[in-house]
Amino acid sequence: MALKKDKQKVLGEVFDDERIRTFLDIQPYGDMNADFHVMEKAYRGMKAENFKTFIQFFTEAKRDINATGPDGKTLLTIVSEHRLGEDYAEILKAAGAQ
Repeated sequence: MALKKDKQKVLGEVFDDERIRTFLDIQPYGDMNADFHVMEKAYRGMKAENFKTFIQFFTEAKRDINATGPDGKTLLTIVSEHRLGEDYAEILKAAGAQ
């Protein structure tokens, strides 16, 4: 018996400014740092061009670009280790990440 999918995969999701700003409101799990959490979610869910806009909104909101995750690493440290993270790392550095 074959099961029917109830959802179709969304390709090319549109990230206008309003949609990008919604990432600022994502709540962390447990005691995870909220600033790190929203940046990580944006990094994992956006193309670099959208991530750049997100980081602009993030810094305008006076959020911590150097926030750390549970392992003590910043998002810049993490994306710098990823094979395709170079564009994201440059965006973070341009925003003052260290």
